[in-house]
Amino acid sequence: MGKATLVAPEPAGPVVRVSGFSKRYRRRVAAEGIDLELRRGEVFGLVGPDGAGKSSLMKAVAGVLAFDAGQIDVFGVSLDSEAACEQVKGRIGFMPQGLGLNLYPELSVEENIDFFARLRLVSEAELAARKRRLLGMTRLDRFRERPMKQLSGGMKQKLGLVCTLIHEPALLILDEPTTGVDPVSRRDFWTILSELVAEKGITAFVSTAYMDEVNRFHRMALLHAGKVLAAGAPDDIRALAPGTQVLVQATPPLAALARLRAAFPQVETIGPRFCVYVDDVAPEEAARQVRKALEGHSLGTLDAIEPDLEDAFIALLRRRGLAPPEREPAAAAPAPVAPRGEAAIEALELTKEFGAFRAVERVSFRVAPGEIFGLLGANGAGKTTVIKMLTGILQPSSGTGRVAGADMRTGGAAIKECIGYVSQAFSLYLDLSVIENIRLYAGIYGLTAAETRRRAQWVVEMAGLAGREADRPASLPMGLRQRLALGCALVHRPQVLFLDEPTSGVDPVGRRQFWDILFRLAREDGVGILVTTHYMSEAEHCDRLALMYAGRIVADAAPEALKAALEAEAGRLLELDVADTSHTLALVREAGFAEAYVHGAHVRLFSRAPEADGARIRLLLTGAGVALRAITPQSLSMEDVFVYRVTELERASTGAPK
Repeated sequence: MGKATLVAPEPAGPVVRVSGFSKRYRRRVAAEGIDLELRRGEVFGLVGPDGAGKSSLMKAVAGVLAFDAGQIDVFGVSLDSEAACEQVKGRIGFMPQGLGLNLYPELSVEENIDFFARLRLVSEAELAARKRRLLGMTRLDRFRERPMKQLSGGMKQKLGLVCTLIHEPALLILDEPTTGVDPVSRRDFWTILSELVAEKGITAFVSTAYMDEVNRFHRMALLHAGKVLAAGAPDDIRALAPGTQVLVQATPPLAALARLRAAFPQVETIGPRFCVYVDDVAPEEAARQVRKALEGHSLGTLDAIEPDLEDAFIALLRRRGLAPPEREPAAAAPAPVAPRGEAAIEALELTKEFGAFRAVERVSFRVAPGEIFGLLGANGAGKTTVIKMLTGILQPSSGTGRVAGADMRTGGAAIKECIGYVSQAFSLYLDLSVIENIRLYAGIYGLTAAETRRRAQWVVEMAGLAGREADRPASLPMGLRQRLALGCALVHRPQVLFLDEPTSGVDPVGRRQFWDILFRLAREDGVGILVTTHYMSEAEHCDRLALMYAGRIVADAAPEALKAALEAEAGRLLELDVADTSHTLALVREAGFAEAYVHGAHVRLFSRAPEADGARIRLLLTGAGVALRAITPQSLSMEDVFVYRVTELERASTGAPK
């Protein structure tokens, strides 16, 4: 199939130029004085917490939101009137924030595509070719007849992208397109976008809440409180907060954490390790400073590495006085811990059927008191169903489970008294204030008036809500809302905590504070914690992980053990620094590296023989006229583990060859 040409003519200057953009909603300033430019054929990212102004800017660039000051030029046209906005909309594809919000639930996959094609006046001949290619790229071709409302979150977003791309826009505007989407679908999404940008010269304007996605941008802007904090390539942003990231294990952990926080302004807990950001020094000196701070403690592994972008982002906010200082969470009266040797949570052969559909099949695992246990899986893998069975919301079809020593089938009241549950959906009452929500949950759990006063004070301090007790939850940033929801779940000092995607949509600062609280609950109070998450960086915080696929657990181990097993099976992860990612990806896949994928301006692949494969790849690319600047080994992430394992299982289930 030949490549289609862009409908829009190539602009002489930047595709988008924003100068002095400002937007207010009554008294609230959403954006102020924003300047940026988007070039043809690049992926430009917007990163920032909730309320930073990302959506307002993107809607204004799409021509669907009026603004108060400044100028926006798109394809050389100033968007200063409705007529001007209409003039450029035919060249723009806009996908708003939210799963499938640009789609029609009752229409099938194919009917949605056909509807958008007719809306955009795509000819039948062009539609057939484009539809065939886009459905193949998104792996939605087998689901043409399925109604949109029956798709998983990841499939909805891929269908939304197809419908947005069907008229081949020159400018693609995607507002947090991967929020709430599982890692496999996220990688599919980015692969599709990278290929289309390279092939068609499309300009993509993308916002994200996932800091691990920012390396996929050619350039980006960090927004904070409606202003541009920094802009440039990811490496340019990292260079604004120079330093070294030190990962270290130390015991006893709580005392070690206190020592580190007394010595360094930025310390994060990641499972059994601490991540210390040491400002303005090289790795050797950073390691020396951390060892000195931990004198007298028993040290495990210690690695000094280049900071990732999330840590650099936090450091940049901190240095400019825009991030709250890390603080020790309010101390809690210890919860009654399960007797020695008894599991906090135990599942034995749990199975759940809904008619002919088996949502969960023979799931078994054990969570010890004081352990953080993660359940990972794609949308529809069965994670939420497992939690609902263990908490007594759903009765299992077969199998048994125990929570804090109580049988889940018969100990309903006992279980409810000793667990906390933060659901995937918003679990607060929007018409009640912060303090009224806390008091309501205290009443539900039967606390006395004196206990309610003490625990309400603890929740307010723990969640950082002092001075906001009279606010409604809807007025709080997402991070504060989720800490309030956590506080309400903890008001009765439970032994066991269930968290179902608790930080979805929460910005990096809020997520970090949330996990700091969980670490203390586990290590200090001995609370057993079961958490599901789509943030693969958060999976590193868990002591142990179980990977679910099609209702079954297919792996159960510590994060480092899962990575080691993958490396032993698939080989080292190599990153190719090349000038042409699209051509390189096609060449290395044809050469046998089927798992290769685009990662920002690079291509990554697995190699069982790095030296020999490196030499072979150099010859291959040189012969094809592709400039290869470097081949660099990379550390495996939990996203690599998740995507590899799930993709392997998907192939096996469909009988596709490796």
